[in-house]
Amino acid sequence: MSKPAAPLKGRAARLARLMPSTGPSTAARTPFVLLVVLLLGGGLITLLLLNSALNEGSFRLSELKRDTTELTDEQQALQRDVDSRSQPDALERRARELGMVPGGSPAFLDPDGTVRGNPTEATAPPPSPSPTPSPRASAGAAPDPDATGASGSASPSGSAPAAESDSATAPAAESTPPPTSPGR
Repeated sequence: MSKPAAPLKGRAARLARLMPSTGPSTAARTPFVLLVVLLLGGGLITLLLLNSALNEGSFRLSELKRDTTELTDEQQALQRDVDSRSQPDALERRARELGMVPGGSPAFLDPDGTVRGNPTEATAPPPSPSPTPSPRASAGAAPDPDATGASGSASPSGSAPAAESDSATAPAAESTPPPTSPGR
C-alpha cells in the first residue's frame, strides 16, 4: 500500500533536525483536561444544590397547603356557627334568655326636637300557651325547658318584679363567655 516516506533532503532535513517531532505534546493537553473536569464537577455540585433547594421548597409548599386546608376548614366551621346564631329564631331565643322583650312601634325625633310617632314602653308579651305535649311527654318524660319560653326567667304577669329579676340575671349572663361548639 503506501510507500515508506522518503528521507528529507536539503533545507527540510536541516529543519527536521532542529525540531525533532516526537508526537503531540501532552503538556499542552493537561490544562484543557483540568478545565473540563472542573467545569463538569462544578456543574454537578450546582445541580445537587439546586435539586436540594427545590425539594426543600416542595416540602414547604405541601406544608403550607395542608395548613391552608386546615384553616379553611376551621373558618368554614366558624362561619356555620355564626350563621346558625344569626338566624332570627336563634336571636329571638337568646334575647329572651337575656330578658329582652320586643319593642313596640318606633318614635322618631326630628332635628327641631319634635317627636314624630307615639312612644310607648316595651312590655313583655303574655306567655305563649304550651305546645301540645308529644307522646313521649305524656308518657312521663320531663318537659323540655325551651318549650316554655325564656328558660323560666320571665314571670307570667309581666309586672315590675319580673323586670327586676331579669335585670338581676342579665349581668350574670353577660359575664359568662358565649358557648362554643364541641372540639374548639
